[in-house]
Amino acid sequence: MPTFVLEIGTEEMPARFLPGLMAEIEVLTRKLLAEAKIDFGGVTALATPRRIAVTVKEAATDQRSEEEVLTGPPVKIAYDPEGNLTKAGQGFARSQNLPPEALFRLTTDKGEYLAAKRQTGGGKTLDCLPDICAKIVGALSFPKKMHWGAGEFTFGRPIRWILALLGADLVPFTVEGLASGRLTHGHRVMGPGPFEVAAADYYAATLADKAKVCPSPAERRSQVVKAGDAAAKAKAGTVVWNEGLLDEVINLVEYPRPILGDFNPSYLALPREVLLTSMQSHQKSFGIEGPDGKLLPHFLCTLNLDPEDLSLVKKGWERVLKARLEDARFFWEADLAATAEAWLAELENVTFIGPIGSMGDKSRRLERLCGVLAQTLAPELKADLERAGRLAKADLVSEMVYEFDTLQGQMGGIYARKRGEPETVAQALYEQYLPAGPDSPAPTTLPGAILALADKADTLAGCFGLGMIPTGAADPYALRRQVLGICRIVMEQKLRLGLTDILTAAQGGYGEVKWKLQPAEALEKLKEFFGQRLRALFTGQGCETRIVDAAIGAGYEDIWALKARIEALAAFSQEPDFEQAVLTFKRAANIIRKQAVEGGANLTGAYDPALFKQDEEKALAAKLSESGPRFEELWQADDFPTLLAVLRELRPFVDSFFDKVMVMSEDAAERNNRLNLLAALVGRLGRLADFGALQV
Repeated sequence: MPTFVLEIGTEEMPARFLPGLMAEIEVLTRKLLAEAKIDFGGVTALATPRRIAVTVKEAATDQRSEEEVLTGPPVKIAYDPEGNLTKAGQGFARSQNLPPEALFRLTTDKGEYLAAKRQTGGGKTLDCLPDICAKIVGALSFPKKMHWGAGEFTFGRPIRWILALLGADLVPFTVEGLASGRLTHGHRVMGPGPFEVAAADYYAATLADKAKVCPSPAERRSQVVKAGDAAAKAKAGTVVWNEGLLDEVINLVEYPRPILGDFNPSYLALPREVLLTSMQSHQKSFGIEGPDGKLLPHFLCTLNLDPEDLSLVKKGWERVLKARLEDARFFWEADLAATAEAWLAELENVTFIGPIGSMGDKSRRLERLCGVLAQTLAPELKADLERAGRLAKADLVSEMVYEFDTLQGQMGGIYARKRGEPETVAQALYEQYLPAGPDSPAPTTLPGAILALADKADTLAGCFGLGMIPTGAADPYALRRQVLGICRIVMEQKLRLGLTDILTAAQGGYGEVKWKLQPAEALEKLKEFFGQRLRALFTGQGCETRIVDAAIGAGYEDIWALKARIEALAAFSQEPDFEQAVLTFKRAANIIRKQAVEGGANLTGAYDPALFKQDEEKALAAKLSESGPRFEELWQADDFPTLLAVLRELRPFVDSFFDKVMVMSEDAAERNNRLNLLAALVGRLGRLADFGALQV
């Protein structure tokens, strides 16, 4: 069976486009071939800055031939009493382009229907591919599209050529007047082409041998890493690989050639973070470190060609990096000559959010909030954390952060150490912006966690008070990320703080501000927002939705405990009696909700054992009383798996109670006592989960 290849040649694409395009073109190709009943083997997506391609191995030369049964109207509608086709039956025959005698009756579970058989497929793959190719090209999506020429068609970048082959056969189709062919183009310098590809099986070899193009990002990555590691080893070092930058670099080149550059060792006096940022952000290069973990005066860059004079190209890279490092050294020395007090004074002129003041105001709020949080979490660090809160935003006015904004916070920590601030202060400042995203690490130190938590809570309190609540895709202050950051910090550091306490303390730092929402209303909306994000966080991690909903339904004041309850419920859900236990406990919860909420009964959970008459209600009350102290002990120990096991012990008693006891007795005192017995049970259940949310 032949190979199929489709290549869309373009002007240079941004590197960030390529991973998504590769995934999309593979999915589209598989989907459209399957829909066309074309069998195939492996599908491989390829991409370079100047091409998006897909190859399909072992494509069938013909579509599968299948017989399809189509149902029409019910027989009683399709035929009149004399057995002749009605207008409905005739219309069905016409719609299938079949004579009446080709129709038959089909008996189904829903009755007897008029039906027809139709052969589908069986055509030539080569005849189907033009339409499939056109659909693939038209369906590819981009963060931004553009027009070119006078046409209406849009694409990520102008299309310059299209290659489409099934084996040795051309797959003819057009896109905005550009016809497909068997020509490909190569590296702009090393092998521009065009080159004719005789058959799809020769596509890869043509690119590699003549066009000097490596179309596989995985192969380009392997080449860069292998050559980079070898070059660094020759200097007794290793490459400081940055995965995000490596992904970008391999999608910037078609013909990767890593080389090692050098810089003056005197620049090693600059902080590691500054050196790596200068290399990575501006030069798309990687640092080299020695066995001791310290940087060496070398850097790894990736060329996109084999230059005639490698030394000349190397000097060019070194010259550009030297200019960046000279700037960095100037900023470093200027910042070291400044004082923290001078920077704090400058913060008064830096706006945080218009209605709620300057960065100076924010730093004073953080000073207070860090002290409040430290009082609960680490009283011995209170003074240091207050100092960290006051200095948290000072580096925003530094020369270094003005030039390298990604170093905010990190430079604050570095400068704090240089100025003799306590290590606690330096740690907190360095980690205050973590986590920066879902894949970013959270603070690893308690001081960093407390300042990061305070910073995010302050921003959330201010924005929600002003009514700046994210809607849809609009989230200009990244409040979703701030909430998830707080949740991750609390869970990973195992901080036992009440959510309401955190947010109320953050609100308390604001003085006379003209709020759009009153603090109580803003607090409720903010807590609801936390619930939504926690649900998204756990379901995004693969937790079953009903487990997450049940745990959140029981409350999420203690975020760390919420995570532990979800884990325990997930394990409980795998037990064979889980579904029956859910039904039992949900029944109890439904009765209490109906009587308390809808019926207006005043149910406190306090019952009088002397009023119980039947053995089953006495047994349930005794079991509740006997297990109560144990339940509280386990609750204090956060032993949620065992707590759920205790509930399972209660289930037989609850089942017996429901089987033999009439809860809604005609005697008011007896009825109220039984309802309060169930209320006591439900009160205990509700601390672990909303069992109503667990039923399928």
